[in-house]
Amino acid sequence: MAMLEVKDLQVYYGVIQALKGISFEVNQGEVIALIGANGAGKTTTLQTLTGILSPKSGSIVFEGKDLIRTPAHKIVEMGMAHVPEGRRVFADMSVYENLLMGAYTRKNKAEIEDSLKSVYKRFPRLEERKGQRAGTLSGGEQQMLAMGRALMSKPRIILMDEPSMGLSPIFVNEIFNIIKEVSDSGTTVLLVEQNAKKALSIADRAYVLETGSITLEGKASELLNNESVQKAYLGE
Repeated sequence: MAMLEVKDLQVYYGVIQALKGISFEVNQGEVIALIGANGAGKTTTLQTLTGILSPKSGSIVFEGKDLIRTPAHKIVEMGMAHVPEGRRVFADMSVYENLLMGAYTRKNKAEIEDSLKSVYKRFPRLEERKGQRAGTLSGGEQQMLAMGRALMSKPRIILMDEPSMGLSPIFVNEIFNIIKEVSDSGTTVLLVEQNAKKALSIADRAYVLETGSITLEGKASELLNNESVQKAYLGE
């Protein structure tokens, strides 16, 4: 059984249908890329999976449990973390305080401290700036903070929404290296990304979303060489 199974998911904004019955699955340990143009429904998909939006119909099953009508904070407790588009760090709080917010569903202080050490090891810059206000960090550092905050919930699957948005090429490479490290350490990853070439280079499988519908799916390596994908998303 898939770790995450989505079937016939339909989501509306008023009378506008944003997701038109999409179905996909994510298996334990995979990196799955969801690629597509602006307005395709990628962010809507992640927000629906994490309980921010409610679907009109369809099913979302995570590790055998139905997530429909499950409150967002309960979904975090179940092991699903979300790194939102635009980072959404708490600008007036310190780096340290932001990271602790990621662990708000956890009770064991010793385990939280272990997670904090692990995040600092993965993101040394965050430890260097732990007392600094998050809003004064660079875009790349804020992205690291958003990822570190999500990891503080000790997720089994992490959903990342446009992690490379607005970053310099050097930071983009660094962020994607970290995503690969997160995957290699055993955390499953569902990656929404406009930089299709980067996403497909680290993914196991991928789905192409166009105007609310999945139009292509397959191994990431195959989609990387697919002529229609190259023309539409890879600039080739």
